[in-house]
Amino acid sequence: MNAAMALNITTPTEAWSECLKLIKEHVTPYTFNTWFSPLKAVSLESEKLTIELPNSYFYEWIDHRYNNLLNKSIKKVLGEEAILAYKYEDPQSIERREAEERAELQVELKKPMTTLIVPVPEVQKHESNLKPSFTFDNFIKGSCNQLANAAAFAISASPGTTSFNPFFIYGGVGLGKTHLAMAVGNRVQELHPNKKVIYLSLDNFFIQYVEAIKENRQQEFSSYYQTIDVLILDDIQFFIGKEKTQELFFHIFNSLHQNNKQIILTSDKPPKELRGLDERLISRFNWGLTVDIQPPDFETRLAILNKKADEYNLQLSDEILEYIAMNVTSNIRELEGCLIRLLANVTITSREIDINLAKESVQEISTTKRNNITTDAISKIVSDYMKVDENKLRDKTRKQEIVLARQMAMYLTKELTKSSLKNIGLYFGGRDHTTVIHACETIQNLSQNDTNFKETLQNVRTKIQLACS
Repeated sequence: MNAAMALNITTPTEAWSECLKLIKEHVTPYTFNTWFSPLKAVSLESEKLTIELPNSYFYEWIDHRYNNLLNKSIKKVLGEEAILAYKYEDPQSIERREAEERAELQVELKKPMTTLIVPVPEVQKHESNLKPSFTFDNFIKGSCNQLANAAAFAISASPGTTSFNPFFIYGGVGLGKTHLAMAVGNRVQELHPNKKVIYLSLDNFFIQYVEAIKENRQQEFSSYYQTIDVLILDDIQFFIGKEKTQELFFHIFNSLHQNNKQIILTSDKPPKELRGLDERLISRFNWGLTVDIQPPDFETRLAILNKKADEYNLQLSDEILEYIAMNVTSNIRELEGCLIRLLANVTITSREIDINLAKESVQEISTTKRNNITTDAISKIVSDYMKVDENKLRDKTRKQEIVLARQMAMYLTKELTKSSLKNIGLYFGGRDHTTVIHACETIQNLSQNDTNFKETLQNVRTKIQLACS
């Protein structure tokens, strides 16, 4: 009896489900949700299981990083002779399909048809609201946004027809969510000029809805948004507390989704953390693909600074660019803020840009950022994330999980606040400054040598920055 018979596996879905159980034991929840949850089993022929991937980028990433894990899992589930095959649509196939769809559209347009006129509320007579400068070409790609960028690009080629609907992008302030969402809209308009694309913030959507209520045009308002081909709604966390607006959007969402219209949403948190939002909406937001954008790594920050410096016509030395990239780590807006400060000094005070001026600009950014973050907030968020009692961070216990959480809290307090080593030690149980130094060195080493821990540290850092922003 082979492994599949022992597990009573008869369908590709059952086989893949068993594989996922094994994979889940060897990767972080973030990695599992990002790279494995979107995959679907499509066929099982003898001992050959075929899974469908969203695009070639998924294949390259998974085959490079998780090939051994996948092979071990499939052999354990289906037997030593089992093999795993991949199926995905390449860009050329997408282009051919689009050409066929355009040809079919031309045939349909030549047929006589009955025109259905949907009254458009006056407040909605606007352009797409897209910024032409927000394109894929000038979106700086890095490890922090690879999946989001790849999925967004795939959506822009075939909006509404991929499994990425809705497409939910979340992350901290100034990380490029709006840029990426608009890049989809701009490319859709370029490739599919017949499609209607609308971008708006949740605040604007709410204001328009309130105006429609005042003028008794709620039905017109709803009907109009149900005609959109690509709806991009920014900062949907502001739905919280707006029950009637949530109810309206629930019906708009259902109509758009059922008619294969693309929905793109951005938020500062993933759906499951949007407490106060209608559970029906949260459920629907999870129907498609949810991706996050992390703060940019050093290489990506450096690429962003180089590009922005060129746009501002700033001639900066490698030393200055690398100093800024090393010391401004939170988001793209802060990087740009440093360059704007340098530009202001050049144009207003005629100071020469040197490393000292760069340090002044970075200090201004750091002071503004750090004033809002407290050691109390760091202690609470770290303990919550690491699932330890916050009070234990100040105890003398040497349990490994508590020691690691305490060291992380010390490291982040040193990084994100202006507290001295002495004060950090006193806060965390009256320890001396050498203990804090050791903690910081330990966390730094772990971050450099353990990619999973580096990911955890960044997630905690982002939560602190979002909570204190």
